[in-house]
Amino acid sequence: MPNRSAGVIRQDWEPVVMHKTKPKSQDLRDPKAVNQALRSGAPVQTIKKFDAGSNKKAAVPVVSSRRLEEETEPAALGRVSTEVRQVIQRARLEKKMSQTELAKLINEQPKVVQEYENGKAVPNQAVLAKMERVLGVKLRGKIGK
Repeated sequence: MPNRSAGVIRQDWEPVVMHKTKPKSQDLRDPKAVNQALRSGAPVQTIKKFDAGSNKKAAVPVVSSRRLEEETEPAALGRVSTEVRQVIQRARLEKKMSQTELAKLINEQPKVVQEYENGKAVPNQAVLAKMERVLGVKLRGKIGK
C-alpha cells in the first residue's frame, strides 16, 4: 500500500475565467456563420465589390441601338489591307525569316503572323508596331504614298 503523508491536505482552488476568442474574419464569411447570424437577428455587413462577379475583361465600346437600327449593312470588322499583307511578306522574305521566327521576335503566336499575311486578321496597332520595329518597314498610316 502506498504511504501517504499524514500532514494536512489542503485544496487551493482559484477561479479560472475563460474568454472566447474573437472569430477570425474568414470564419465570419463562412456561409453557415452568415446564415446563423441572419436567423438569430445579428447585424450582418454586406459590401458590394466593384464589378464583382461580372466576368468582364475590359470596357466594350458602346454602340447605340438607334445607330444599329439605322445601318442597312451588317457591321463588319476591318481586315488587314492587301498592301499591308504584301509589305509584311516582302520584308520578312528579304530578311530571310520564317513566319515562326518573326512571331518569336515580336512575342506573338505564329498563327498571328500567318493571319496578317493572309489578310484574315483584324489590325491591331500594337502588333503592327512590333512588326514595323522588327522588319524595318512602315505598316501603319499611308503606305507607299
